[in-house]
Order: sequence, then structure tokens, then C-alpha cells
Amino acid sequence: MNRITARFEKLRNDRKKGFIVYIGAGDPNLEATQKLALAFDQIGVDVLELGVPFSDPLADGLVNQLAAQRGLESGTTPKKVFETIGRIRRNSQIPIVLYVYFNLLHRCGVEKFVADAAAAGVDGLLVLDLPPEVSENYEDVMKKQGLATIYLVAPTTPGHRIELIVKRGTGFIYYVSREGVTGMQTTIAQNIGDMAAKIRKHTSLPVAVGFGISNPDQARAVAQHSEAIVVGSAVVNQVAEHGQSPQLVEKVAQFTKQLVDAVKAL
Repeated sequence: MNRITARFEKLRNDRKKGFIVYIGAGDPNLEATQKLALAFDQIGVDVLELGVPFSDPLADGLVNQLAAQRGLESGTTPKKVFETIGRIRRNSQIPIVLYVYFNLLHRCGVEKFVADAAAAGVDGLLVLDLPPEVSENYEDVMKKQGLATIYLVAPTTPGHRIELIVKRGTGFIYYVSREGVTGMQTTIAQNIGDMAAKIRKHTSLPVAVGFGISNPDQARAVAQHSEAIVVGSAVVNQVAEHGQSPQLVEKVAQFTKQLVDAVKAL
């Protein structure tokens, strides 16, 4: 069974909420990415999203754009990300999703990229700029390799399109709780529960909610309306702050564990 599917099945059986964390691969370097992945596993993170550095990350706010830039500057490539995941897999079975722009798949070749990802130990892809209407070949390739095809639903997505998107997705549905790009917010959106209910009308897949969650209170509030939450920019900001410190992994893990604990207490 795909690790993502297995993890959400266990969460459902245990009546627990899931916690998904996003960091930029290679920020500040791939050795740090590997160590952070293992630390996240130890503190109870359920799924790790790794952003593959890209020169034009249009869906990302400044914090994650800078992380992508640092990843590129550290020499991170898709091939090196796969090699790093292979090393993570020697010590951890944490489910891993690649957060990636389609240009990287196109340049490598979709079949080769997906096959290499599967061989490395990746469990799913979230291709930010590939709508399901034009992704049939991609979905077939993903299914062949046993990877989860994760799609986004936004607050502005109309009902008929929500139905299309969620029926094509596997693993989980990522609900983007705010319009615009990624980034930390001082408040959470008020319509999360309503949108999660709309999504659940068309799928039994878990709904994970992200974009803007930055503290334990927000994490706890959002998790009440979803099967999982996603925290990215707030953690990436910690990586940026402590990137040159020998205590990087410890500091980022301490920050993230507060969020994990808030969700797991529900």
C-alpha cells in the first residue's frame, strides 16, 4: 500500500488528525534536508512535503520563493533530491510528497521523472501548475508507479470543478484555504468548514488544509475541520532564521513539535 494511504488509514483508525510539513529541498543544503526529515519523523509529522527548487515558483510567497532560491544556490537538482530521499529511506518510512512545477517534469520527461521518484521512495506528487483537465497521461504514469496524484482545491473553485478535481485525485485532497500565494497569516479563513464539506460530498479522500497556518492555535482550529493540516511557510521561515546555526535541526524540530502536539491533542 502507498505510504500516504496507509498513514491516513492509520490516522482514521486511531481517530487522530494528520500533520503535514513543507520545506524546500536543499535549503540550506541537502544534508540539512535529510536530517530535518528524520527529525520530523521522530516528532510525529505524518507526511513530509519537499519543494523541488524551481527558478519561477509562481504559486509561492516570498518565504518559499527565497527557500527555492537557496535550494538552487546550494546546487539542488531533482536528481540530487531523489538521492537524498533514497538516503532518508534507509532510516525512515515517513510518507514523502514532492511539491513541484510541471516544467521540471517536462524537461526530464514525465515517465522518467515519475519512475525515478518512485524508485527513490517518493509516495506522491503535487504538481502546482498541472490542472487535471490536461493530465490524463500524467495520471496514468503515476498510477503505474503506485504514486499518489495530489490536486489542489481553492476557495474560488466552483462546485462543478471541485467534483472533477477530487474524483481525479488520490492520496489526499489539498485544500488551499486562502486565495493567492503561500505565506504566514495572522488569522485563518472563516469558510474552511463549509469548503471541506463541499469537497467531502464528492470524495472519501482525506482533506488536508494549508496556506497560512503559523501557530498552534491556528493549527488546532483548522484541524477541527479537516483530516490533516499543512504547515509550510512558518517552518520554512524557521529554516531561514536558523539556517547557518549548528542547532538548525533542533530549533526547527522544537518549533514544529508545538504545532504537531496541538493537532494531535484533538
